[in-house]
Amino acid sequence: MKTCHQFNTIRAEYEREIGFMVAHSNRHDGSPAAKSSAKQAASTKQRMARALNSHVGHCTECG
Repeated sequence: MKTCHQFNTIRAEYEREIGFMVAHSNRHDGSPAAKSSAKQAASTKQRMARALNSHVGHCTECG
């Protein structure tokens, strides 16, 4: 699938955030903050999927 620059930018921003949350969770393994960070990373993955699907639906270059 060919994607536009905006799609790649959106994906990169979300993946960066998810990476930060996962790294925090790994650093503080076993703590309540780690569990919260892992849950936030999972919900951010879902938000990323919704944002990218919405983008593809509206973008003339991607869709």
